[in-house]
Amino acid sequence: MTVQLLYYGLAVVLVLIGLAGTIVPALPGLPVMLAGLILAAWADDFRHVGTASIVVMTTLAAIGMLIDLLAGLFGAKKTGASRQALTGAFLGGLLGMFFGLPGVIFGPVLGAMLGEWLARRQFTQAGRVGIGTFLGFLAGTAAKLGCAFAMLATFALAVIL
Repeated sequence: MTVQLLYYGLAVVLVLIGLAGTIVPALPGLPVMLAGLILAAWADDFRHVGTASIVVMTTLAAIGMLIDLLAGLFGAKKTGASRQALTGAFLGGLLGMFFGLPGVIFGPVLGAMLGEWLARRQFTQAGRVGIGTFLGFLAGTAAKLGCAFAMLATFALAVIL
């Protein structure tokens, strides 16, 4: 029983870290959250949360991660971003990881703006692309958060029912 409580405690910590990770871009929120939910199911010997629930939660995590990955690019593309802007957003995201949370948020935006400016030499369009990239980032964060709460609801319903 004591070991089981340790597993539940660790599961709660993982779920909370995962939930924070849906908002803080530097953390892999949905996979960590999924690990916590599966650990809780395992600690219960899968009596309440079974295969179907785990498949649903895993699918939600995958969808949330995919949307998050593509949202910034779609936001930039919606503003007419060039290929160089999309490449800049990608490279800015990679470089941004080395500068903590501000770099993770603003790296893709600045990269997209720089790429667009290099492609077209128009500050106005570069600004539009930067705003689109940022709005895409916000939409991706909202989608991840929605998937996180759907995962929690799936888990809770499996336990209750």
